[in-house]
Amino acid sequence: MRDVADRAGVSLGTASNVLNHPERVSAAAIERVRMAIDELGFVRNANASTLASGRSGALGLVVINLSNSMFVDVARGAQAAARAAGHNLLLADSADDFGAQGDNVDSFNEARVAGLLLAPMQDSSEHVARLKARQTPVVLINYDQGDDNLCTVVVDNEQVGYLAVRHMLDIGCRRIVFAAGGDEYYQPVRLRRRGARRAMREAAGAASFEEIMADGVKEADGLTVARQIAGRGPDTRPDGIIGVSDSLASGLVEGLSEAGITVPDEIAVMGCDRNSSAGDCRVPLTSIAMKGQEMGAAAVRLLLDEMNRDGDHVHQRVVLTPELIVRGSTVLP
Repeated sequence: MRDVADRAGVSLGTASNVLNHPERVSAAAIERVRMAIDELGFVRNANASTLASGRSGALGLVVINLSNSMFVDVARGAQAAARAAGHNLLLADSADDFGAQGDNVDSFNEARVAGLLLAPMQDSSEHVARLKARQTPVVLINYDQGDDNLCTVVVDNEQVGYLAVRHMLDIGCRRIVFAAGGDEYYQPVRLRRRGARRAMREAAGAASFEEIMADGVKEADGLTVARQIAGRGPDTRPDGIIGVSDSLASGLVEGLSEAGITVPDEIAVMGCDRNSSAGDCRVPLTSIAMKGQEMGAAAVRLLLDEMNRDGDHVHQRVVLTPELIVRGSTVLP
């Protein structure tokens, strides 16, 4: 940095301000320092800056699983918002491993990130507490921990289940199955089930409703459920099946098709989280858009507000509205 200042003919403080507080420096000084940086091939030492300030300028994002494209969308929205505010975004994938999520949180904590976005699928109070112990601002995405001292951005997962059942009723299904697994671990699954039940109560007997418990929410779990249903007689099979995730729904379509049951002619099938990773489904899958990019961007805005307001920040719970996306797995062309 001193070499840069000497080459530009400015003080060390001015050279530092060009990189850290350009609003304090004249346009002419900025131009001279930038030219010196280019001529010398200078790259700032981020570790030294972190040691000096006690915190880096980067934001962290820990997601539970990037194989679900909703979390990819969250990352895209967060990155765009962070970059617009002059921050880098560092990303870690926990690969559906809650222990790995804790390790990722600790790694970012040790790196002294300026703030952390955490997108879990189950209660992460312990991980949040470790961040707060270091006064690291944190925002939860896609999980409501019920903590008034924490900002949260979620999609209305109860409405997701409600919209799914309403769609099945609207296209004329009268024997509806809701296939789900993992609700003892995953809050979104529990909420979608609650919304589906609410829609059925409002339907007041217009259709039968059956819940099938799968082992999880993956494609293999959908295949298992499909084989169970295919073993029933035509008069006892459902005419509409809701998979709690698109991956599970994709397995349903595959399993039913293997058994010679056509989708949607004989059984309509839909998912609940618009996961493009399930895009190799042999029938275009009706699903619910989860507004991932909007969630990521909103979470960054809340995080930056908490970072910049020095105790004057008001914690918020932002709830986004899901949207039904109708495709070929429930409606014939």
